Amino acid sequence: MYGLTCTIWKKSDTEWVRLMSETDSKLRIDVYSDVICPWCYVGKRRLERALREWRDDSSVEVNWRPFQLNPTMPKNGMDRTIYLETKFGSLDRFREMEQRLLEAGKAEQIPFAFEKIARTPNTFLAHRLIWYAGQQGCQDAVVHQLFKDYFEAGLDIGSLSTLVESADRAGLRVNEFLMSEEGAAEVKREEALGHELGIRGVPYFVLDKAYGISGAQPVEVFVSALERVRTGVSTDGGSQ
Repeated sequence: MYGLTCTIWKKSDTEWVRLMSETDSKLRIDVYSDVICPWCYVGKRRLERALREWRDDSSVEVNWRPFQLNPTMPKNGMDRTIYLETKFGSLDRFREMEQRLLEAGKAEQIPFAFEKIARTPNTFLAHRLIWYAGQQGCQDAVVHQLFKDYFEAGLDIGSLSTLVESADRAGLRVNEFLMSEEGAAEVKREEALGHELGIRGVPYFVLDKAYGISGAQPVEVFVSALERVRTGVSTDGGSQ
């Protein structure tokens, strides 16, 4: 049912190497996600549990990369019900998936409150905020706050004022930054790079610039992958 997908990117891919080679002393995990993706929230929690179980999380650096599930979403977002009906064909189909998400959330101590969400936002501004938080050394805290505010409180995280308040709760002042265009080109470039690597859905976890794990996999899949990457063993049992 679950599997570890292994993708090895060529070292000649200079843009990938340049972006990912800043802290080679640590095992690097790059997480492509969107903050309106519920499975990304679940995947974040499972990765965190895997790192605790692995007991070597001090040697790991996690970076959050942009992926817009709805890149053509209007800037002000759209009504949630209309969005769901358009995406799934009917609300009944979404309700089936919603039940699975509620069960997964309960296991990960995520109190999903889908009924509170009134709008599906455009997430480009949120991705700019996440990029900036990475520059300030508090990216994970901001990502956590955005997931929490959207899925547990139903806040409109496409709104500039909401993003300012979310960042403030995470300990980051961003009003001037969000009023500028800083980070826009960088976010577009990082997202384009993900598409070039063949990433078509999220969450997607890139381990140590070489291995890709698609989906919110069980904890044991992450732990196994971490062990293999750290010891230099490929996913088919051979050495790298």
